[in-house]
Parts: sequence; C-alpha cells; structure tokens
Amino acid sequence: MPVRGRLLAGSLLLMLAGCAWAGKKVDLDYHLRLLPQSDQVEVRLTLAQGAAVRSLDFDLGAQGYYSDFKADGQWLVRPDQAGTNSRGIWRPAAGQASLSYRVSISHPRRNGTFETRMTSHWALLRGEELVPPAHLDQQDGTELVSRLDVELPNGWKSVETAWPRIGKNRFRVDNVSRLFDRPTGWLLAGDLGSRRTRLGETEVTVAGPRGEGMRRMDVLMLLTFVWPKLQEVFPRNPPKLLVVGAGESMMRGARAAHDSIYLHTTGPLVSESGASPLVRELVHVFGRINDSHRSDWIGEGLAEYYAIELVRRAGGMSEERYQAAQGRLARLGHKVGSLRGDQVSGATVARAVVLLQELDREIRQQTDNRHSLDDVSRAAMRLDTVTTREFVQLSESVLGGPSKVLATDLLK
Repeated sequence: MPVRGRLLAGSLLLMLAGCAWAGKKVDLDYHLRLLPQSDQVEVRLTLAQGAAVRSLDFDLGAQGYYSDFKADGQWLVRPDQAGTNSRGIWRPAAGQASLSYRVSISHPRRNGTFETRMTSHWALLRGEELVPPAHLDQQDGTELVSRLDVELPNGWKSVETAWPRIGKNRFRVDNVSRLFDRPTGWLLAGDLGSRRTRLGETEVTVAGPRGEGMRRMDVLMLLTFVWPKLQEVFPRNPPKLLVVGAGESMMRGARAAHDSIYLHTTGPLVSESGASPLVRELVHVFGRINDSHRSDWIGEGLAEYYAIELVRRAGGMSEERYQAAQGRLARLGHKVGSLRGDQVSGATVARAVVLLQELDREIRQQTDNRHSLDDVSRAAMRLDTVTTREFVQLSESVLGGPSKVLATDLLK
C-alpha cells in the first residue's frame, strides 16, 4: 500500500477508536484497607475497562511513603525532571485492571506532632496522601465514574469522608473541576462520635474519635451561627461538609482540605483576638481562592479578614471588641514592608487584613455603600488562580477607578 494510503488508513483507525469511546462511562473504584498493625493503608484502584486509560502518571514524592506496587499492565518508577521526586507511571492492561500499593501513615513532624495518624482504635487520614496527584491520559470522550470503598479493621465501627455516602462504608467521588477524580479531603475512621445537621443545601457532619474531646455541638452551633453570613459572601453549596478533630499528639490549629476541616480538640473555636480558626478554614473551603506569583497574602489575608468579619456580622462581636481586634492587627503588622511572597508570616497576614479593611472602607465610600470587599472576594473565587495584579484589577473594577489604598509599596 502506498505511504499516503497507509496514513489515511491509520487516521481512519484512530478516528474509529475515538468514536468507540466517545461519551462512554468507565468505573474507577478505590478500595482502602486500613492496617493499624503495620501503620499502613493498602490502596487498590480498579478500572472496569483498562483500555479506556492510556496512562496514569503519579507524583510519588521524595519521602518513600509508597511501596509494594502491583499492577495489571505496565508499571514504571522513575525520577521526575528535577530529580527530586519519584513518579510512577501505570499503563493499564485491557479489560478489568488494578493497581495496588501500600502507604505508610504516621510521620511525626519536627515538633513531634502528627498531621495524619493511625492508632489501634482510630485513623485520621488525608485522601491527597492515600492517592497521590496524577496526570491522566485517557481515551477521548471517556468519563471515569469514581467510587470509594473503605474496609475497616475488626472492631472499628464507622468511617467519615467529605464525599456523599452511597453505602455503609462506600462513597461517590466526583470533583467537577478535575479530570482525575481521587478521594481528596480528610478521612476519619474508628470508634467515632458524630453529629449531623443540614445547613442550607449542605449536609454537615462533625466527628471525632471517642475520648478525644471533640466539641461536636459547639462546632455545630458556631457553624449554624455564621452560615447565613458565609453564604452571602461565598455562595457555594457543597453537597457535604465534614469537620473532624482529634487531640493526643495531633498537630495544633486548624487545616482545610476538600470540603472538610480538621480542628485540634484543645484549640479555641474563637480566639482572644476575635478571629475564629474554624471560620477561617470555612473561608478556605468555600472561597477556594488560589493565589499565584508570590501572592499568598490574598488567600490568607481574606481568610483571616472574614474569620473576624463574619463573626462580627453574625452578632458575635461588639464594636468595642472589633476595634480592639483591629488595633491588635495593626500593632502586629506595623513593621511589615511587603506582602509579597509564596509563604506569609503571621505578621504579614495581620498587615494584609488591615489593608483589606482599608480597601473595604474605600469601596464603600466610593460607591455609596453599593459595593464592598465582598464583591471583590466573589469575583476572585470564580478565577482558577489570582495574582496581586489581578486582585488590584478586580478591586478597581468594583471601585470604578484607581484605588488609593492599593497604590502602596506593600504590593510591589
């Protein structure tokens, strides 16, 4: 056959292959088996039709947490381009294909506390670590339908995740913003105490291991208190919100993940400054403001700003207390010369909050109270990422002209 004919035939075969997969749904099942005796989780990914996926390229990190890989098809481990992290590439076999491996869980930080931990009675995990980020190369038109199933040790009673429950220990994993759906967010399993309610269109679960001092009703009450004000600023309605907590040697403070929040059980729900760590992480969950180009001050500053502001708007803070909080922030951040950076200190966040308060006053004055910083925040949450320059542009669009507050060396 002439070269031209072979090329046309090859193109036709590719087109026919693409048509065969167009609009086709393929099941991707995640199975987690918790192994407290070895401080590991066994993870198994099963594709109902392996031919639907050309490859999954996983970032395995540099710590060596993943081991015992077994795959139907091809499995290759290699260093990344920088030579610092390992990458694992899975090319599934045709038909039903599985990839399994083990993840080690309890890794003490420098101060001796844990971010994730497994004990003989409970486990607090992050889905991001159980299934690492991966680049998916799949057949055009294919849609993966993902589910998570958790196998508990004998005597463990329940498991909670940020995903909607479709069975006793089974969950539907669906993230519309990602091509590769993986079970991200906090996961808590063991002998748990849980409280549930519905706020707006969101099912809320607050859970902690029994005996760890999780103040479930206090958390639910604060959430109920600020929820209407939160919705006014960030009109997002996740199907589920999970708040988990533990004590012992777990990390202090609060930490947001996908539609879920971790709280240390001994920490205050509202600090002496008037800011609420729980509300701050709520802003991260609902706002999802992703900053870039040395603009970390935007996401962290807005979260801390609303951690105070939403409590105030809900009636939980007097004007006298609010003014005292402003004074404290001004004192903490008065030596800060620049807000720019990939990671910001507490003093930088304090200075960012003061700047945002000044910007809010400027917008209200210039627009006769028709607009506020809330309009800028809602615009920022609709962007995939936001830079300092884009934040200034959004603010000046709301203002209808240049901002005197943002014409500062702090943003250079």
